[in-house]
Amino acid sequence: MTPRRLPSGPTTLVLGLLLVLVLVLAASLGEVPLAPTAVGRAILHQIFSFVPAADDLTTGIIWDLRLPRVLLAALVGATLSIAGVSLQGLLGNPLADPYTIGVSSGASVGAGAAILLGLGAAWGGLALPLMAFAAALLTMLLVFSLARVGGRLHTASFLLAGIIAGSFLWAVMTLLLSLAQQEQRTILNWLMGRFTDADWSKVALLAPLTLAGTVLFAVCGRGLDAFSFGEDTARSVGVEVERFKAGILALAALLTAVSVSVSGIIGFVGLVVPHLARGMVGPPHRTLVPVAALLGAILTVFADLLARLILKGQEIPVGVVTALIGAPFFCLLLRRQMGR
Repeated sequence: MTPRRLPSGPTTLVLGLLLVLVLVLAASLGEVPLAPTAVGRAILHQIFSFVPAADDLTTGIIWDLRLPRVLLAALVGATLSIAGVSLQGLLGNPLADPYTIGVSSGASVGAGAAILLGLGAAWGGLALPLMAFAAALLTMLLVFSLARVGGRLHTASFLLAGIIAGSFLWAVMTLLLSLAQQEQRTILNWLMGRFTDADWSKVALLAPLTLAGTVLFAVCGRGLDAFSFGEDTARSVGVEVERFKAGILALAALLTAVSVSVSGIIGFVGLVVPHLARGMVGPPHRTLVPVAALLGAILTVFADLLARLILKGQEIPVGVVTALIGAPFFCLLLRRQMGR
């Protein structure tokens, strides 16, 4: 029996409105609770000067602390989700996600090296994400070179090369942790994913990439649909297979590298959200990609909110929350699919 799908247009609209509500809620709640109306006034005053401003303390909390954080969480969630959708479609593997291609492990080594060398606060705090991003790009180039045989890029080899590179780099990361006695907690906090260092510069870096990635993956939806049935099917409908594979994999790896460099490792979002979105609107990627982006943003903002509120006066790493939510939920999804 074919499962019923939701219409893509209304679903996208509802998810967009839900995302706005979740963003306002997340910006309102915290150690200093604020009224949602105050959040709205603080935002509108920055856009339209004639709107009365909230008091300076409220404006500072919202505009300088909470809003960059919730927006960065939304962007990271959306980016990881669309990368997961594209990889699952291209590789034809429902277990593929942004972290199976080794890029996150490379970013972890770069960040760990920056912390170990005492560069975490250098260049205005940009040294750590820059080193993480550089290491992620080097890992991406390594995986591409390992997967390319005889001038062709094999998707199965790409996935295996990513797993091999990731395993090796995690061993390097473990070595760095053993050497960094005093910095172990800082490295572990980064590895488990946090948005405590969010600022407008990171939002400005990721926002255009997330938007561009969403548009490009949606535009490439027909090709991804064809790849879901294999390379021969894609070739038969006119897709330039080698160029298409290289472009999708490079874009997914780039988006993952940037996301991990600004937030640390936020697991399960890129794995679970594509399945949720596919269950809602079906497999066509032109509608699947934007729905996955919105779902990923909502899930990650909500997870960050829980991370801030569960323990009073203390934050839980966001990556822990997403894993606690994502792992059992993914098990339920697998059980449902196996029962059909």
